[in-house]
Amino acid sequence: MIHSARFLVSSSDVDQCPKYSSAEYAFIGRSNVGKSSLINALTNNKKLAKTSGTPGKTKLINHFVINESWFLVDLPGYGYAKLSKQGRNEIKKLIHGYFEKRKQLINTFVLIDSRHKPQKIDINFINMLGINQHAFSIVFTKIDKLSERQRRDNLSQYQSHLLQQGWESIPPMFESSAKTGEGKEEIINYIASINSNL
Repeated sequence: MIHSARFLVSSSDVDQCPKYSSAEYAFIGRSNVGKSSLINALTNNKKLAKTSGTPGKTKLINHFVINESWFLVDLPGYGYAKLSKQGRNEIKKLIHGYFEKRKQLINTFVLIDSRHKPQKIDINFINMLGINQHAFSIVFTKIDKLSERQRRDNLSQYQSHLLQQGWESIPPMFESSAKTGEGKEEIINYIASINSNL
């Protein structure tokens, strides 16, 4: 259960991130995947993470203190085409630097828009995490916009795609909707179960 959530700091460089050793759970996905909306839904605070109709808005690493005991980390979205090449490279460097240096990182939630079939950019990012042995889970967002059949079809395609690429097992998967609150409890309980074993 999340009882309290507050913004701590935004960092433009990994070395500026908090020096605390508390567990971190990162949230990342393609621009406009609904990341800020999900974070706000999880924390019951509509103003915690800034939502925007403009994709690519988050260009910093944002740390939020949860229950005064662990961190939720909002990472920049990847793959936003309208940024300059230099801008995309800077965000890529920032993201990769975070994964390389943050030993506090316990799990990364990779957000994927449930309305789309497997996208190369998402698969490549997931494969990068796997190759580098970073623990991660997949969260399918905007699930309220699909019929039950579409949900099953799209999710099974992702599962099949990963198995075809040689994954021995499928990472934990969650279905979520910031609008209806679906998946919220499952994600929070998953984090709580990890925290209880740390």
